[in-house]
Amino acid sequence: MTEKLSPSPAADEALPQSRYLATEVPGPRSQQLHADRASQVTAGFGTALPVFVSRADGGIIEDVDGNRLIDFASGIAVTSVGAANRRVRERVTAQLQRFTHTCFMVTEYESFTEVCRWLNANTPGSFDKRTALFTTGAEAVENAVKIARSATGRPNVLVFDEGYHGRTLMTMAMTAKENPYRLNFGPMPTEFVRAASANPLRLESGEGSREDSADEVAARALASVEETLAEHGADSFAAMVIEPIQGEGGFVVPAPGFIAGLREIADRYGIVLVLDEIQAGMGRTGALYASEHEGVAADIILSAKALAGGLPLSAVTGRTDLMNTVHPGGLGGTYAGNPLACEAALAVFEEFEDGSLLANAQMIEDVATQVLADVVEQTSIVAQFRGRGAMLALEFADAQTLKPRPDLAKKISDHCHAQGVLTLTCGTHGNVIRLLPPLVIDESLLREGLNVLRAAILDAAA
Repeated sequence: MTEKLSPSPAADEALPQSRYLATEVPGPRSQQLHADRASQVTAGFGTALPVFVSRADGGIIEDVDGNRLIDFASGIAVTSVGAANRRVRERVTAQLQRFTHTCFMVTEYESFTEVCRWLNANTPGSFDKRTALFTTGAEAVENAVKIARSATGRPNVLVFDEGYHGRTLMTMAMTAKENPYRLNFGPMPTEFVRAASANPLRLESGEGSREDSADEVAARALASVEETLAEHGADSFAAMVIEPIQGEGGFVVPAPGFIAGLREIADRYGIVLVLDEIQAGMGRTGALYASEHEGVAADIILSAKALAGGLPLSAVTGRTDLMNTVHPGGLGGTYAGNPLACEAALAVFEEFEDGSLLANAQMIEDVATQVLADVVEQTSIVAQFRGRGAMLALEFADAQTLKPRPDLAKKISDHCHAQGVLTLTCGTHGNVIRLLPPLVIDESLLREGLNVLRAAILDAAA
């Protein structure tokens, strides 16, 4: 359908929170713009759905063809407070009137300190803390490793199966997934050692069975971690770095007790425990930080993605005795803690004050469970429905053998796209559909999108 579209509404006009298809998806204008992109932009940038966006807010993305898509991606967990949040707009606009940049390492500004103050007070752990601000999640990861090495004088870092930590050379070495993240980019740094994670569905090295209890899964994975440390010398490790819920690896929720067990191991060997909450943090799981579900406080915790409501900002927050071991000038970056991003973060913090965002994350989990959980029993193609809060996933695999089915994940996701529901795939095997709706999505809109996904799954199963 190629009906003539009405002129774009004014920027301040509310974006209707309803799904609407004016054309096929992608529409003709998006197709033209995508062809132009191909002639100008490196092919190294992929895309989940080749539509060009006109406006976005709440749970809706509107494209240049007038289609309104239900957003189950949030810019990969970035726009949790909405892609046009009023408080974010107001704070950033006011800052634009004052100045856009000075570089905090040259001349200082108060918003940088205020962001650090909030993170020191609100990240898990009752100990005294300090924070450093950067620009990207990968920068936060790399600087956490630098701090841990500075504090311990040790070279090695323990990372985990199914982990994802970024696209820079160091963080690629830490990331488990080969394609597309590590493929053709070696050689990698060699001081990173990989250990087993406690994936309750896919047990490492084929050991154990799916009938094992959560305690057995966690105990076996922790024993494997101990063996890995012993093999390389536990006293050579500066840090162990893990996501409390593994994002790109497939939204894997570790067996209960695993993260707490890592905390005990880290304490025993003097290893810095770094929890990468770049995707799982800032309310995504129904708690401000996912590690709160585990009752564990990291030595160093990492924030990014949703931290600044769509502006690039990341943070490393940790024990003062660790953070202050770095010599003056050893940390920083030209754009680190840019004043526009800091003001956006302060607006995000304000949005969390009344508790509604965390309540909405729990609502999202409850509704998604109602709509989707029974597809595991109703079909032979969904191995697991899992996650916490607004960080949920469906893993597609043969129910008996657990053979991954990335073809089904892609087929179902493509069907959702055609029906105006934006979903993303992930997972070590590419066989997981992940759900990351904005925390501000309306319940009715959420249900509508989930029902589109459910119908696509049942159709594929049939």
